[in-house]
Amino acid sequence: MVAQARTASPTTGTYTHREILEVMSGLMLAMLTSMISTSVVSTALPTIVGELGGQDQYSWVASATMLTMTVSTPLWGKLSDLFGRKLLFQTALGLFVAASLVAGLSQNMGQLIAARAVQGLGVGGLSALSQVILGDIVSPRERGRYSGYMGAVFGISTVAGPLLGGFIVDADWLGWRWCFYVVVPFALVAFFVIQKVLRLPKVKRSTSIDIWGATTITASASALMLLLTLGGTEFAWNSGWTYFLAAVSLLMLALAVLAERTAGNPILPPRLFRDRTFVLTSLASAFVGMALYGAMIYLPQYLQIVKGLSPTHSGLMTLPMVVALFVAGVVSGKIVTRTGRWKVFPVAGLLIVAVGLFLLSRLHVDSGEWLIGFDVAVLGLGLGLSMQILILAAQNGSELRDMASTTSGVSFFRSLGGAVGVAAFGAILTNRLKDEMAGMLQAAGITLPGGSDVQLGSPEAIQRLPGPIKHIVLESFTRGLETVFMVGVPVALLGFVAVIFLKELPLRGATVTTPPPRPLGKDDLVLAGLLLELVAQRVERANGEKSALLTAVADMAPPDGRSERERAGSVARTVLRPASRALIAQAAPPQKDLVTGGVSR
Repeated sequence: MVAQARTASPTTGTYTHREILEVMSGLMLAMLTSMISTSVVSTALPTIVGELGGQDQYSWVASATMLTMTVSTPLWGKLSDLFGRKLLFQTALGLFVAASLVAGLSQNMGQLIAARAVQGLGVGGLSALSQVILGDIVSPRERGRYSGYMGAVFGISTVAGPLLGGFIVDADWLGWRWCFYVVVPFALVAFFVIQKVLRLPKVKRSTSIDIWGATTITASASALMLLLTLGGTEFAWNSGWTYFLAAVSLLMLALAVLAERTAGNPILPPRLFRDRTFVLTSLASAFVGMALYGAMIYLPQYLQIVKGLSPTHSGLMTLPMVVALFVAGVVSGKIVTRTGRWKVFPVAGLLIVAVGLFLLSRLHVDSGEWLIGFDVAVLGLGLGLSMQILILAAQNGSELRDMASTTSGVSFFRSLGGAVGVAAFGAILTNRLKDEMAGMLQAAGITLPGGSDVQLGSPEAIQRLPGPIKHIVLESFTRGLETVFMVGVPVALLGFVAVIFLKELPLRGATVTTPPPRPLGKDDLVLAGLLLELVAQRVERANGEKSALLTAVADMAPPDGRSERERAGSVARTVLRPASRALIAQAAPPQKDLVTGGVSR
């Protein structure tokens, strides 16, 4: 364990591999539990709504967490600069645990949504600060081997959430409330692990807080998230609410730019947006977030509604993606550490993501499980090669003073991209599903009870529909998902273009403190003096013969028209011999004769 407080710079390489793994065990455990909490509720929502009521607030149970997670991400990074990484990380864990307990105890949808919003605050801090702390204790060159593990945990948690939620819902003896309770013990373990093993130096930082920047950034992102979440469901896209929220988001964005340009200690320093690496990695991360969250939200819908799988079985069907993501993240990280080359991985990764989304768009009602497993594995491979390497590239290109702002900024844009992707893909799916069902029902001369609207969160009800109607619903849903995944293909290709323009900066290595040279002893001084005298004698005996030694000594004198032998002889007389005598004299300084009082040797 890391038993002693450290006073060296976090980037001086003073952490051993074992100590880094101990710190990472706490970081990964916290990240795993927090990210599971954002997705575990997806398979449990129908049951939760059935007990608490509030079908009209269905989407907010998931959206509240993503909203607060996205808008709070850049704030946590800056606050950690002011108050310390460890304190803020543990604060985020505390918020997460408290909110999880309240969510499990909720008696109505309002309480549950509020608790989920606070959960999102904690998740935003944990996801951003885990990367910041990793950047503090590991140099960019060595970070590749560890960032692969972080990326794998992120992917595993995204998939494990629905799987765990499905198991809890299917197990009658647990109940949906355990979807929130189950992560609390792991979060507490992570808290105590971080308390014991993480020792970061106390760095004197500015104590000013960018209040206006925090307010305007949060307001702009919140208005955009509300527009994307509620547009097309709570109000029409072409409505006053749409224009109002869009105007608020743009106005707050303009004020945020002004606030950050004038703030003494900005949350997102404007100089970051003059950094080509930060801008391009943020864009690429946003596109990766759109592809990741879009696939992870709607793939279980395909498995449960179209294929009729149980929540637990649908979670198991995503395991090939988890395995591929884990292997790709770990292997690419180790290669980056060994070679120092990183650009090839996100370039190849985003191309593979595009291929994976295209393959998913080819799935149909009768697609076999082996084909589905292969397609999701391709997607996982691309995500594993891309996600963490993009954060590594951004950290490597940033100044050390901007490490936290850069990391939280890239994480913010990835979360924002995910939120945009979920909202946009959801709108596409809803509209395509409605149109396809209406057309097919009309062509078949069938009237669906309750109209053409289908509650996508109730796969069991769809499976109980009469044969012809069920076929139309499933086919319509398949075509809608085909469009969703096809839209994801150009999104991934835009990320690929952003990465292409990245400059592959050499990865910074750990700064190793070189001990000062040991003073020469008397024997060393005499030896050095004799060697210089030997060189001078060899030069004088050269007699015009060509010699590498003669050339090297002659080059110590400026070219002034003299021959090589003349210049070498001048150096021997005026430099080498005087230096030889000075060294020998330093080893055996003259001493006073005790009898005569004179100087003797």
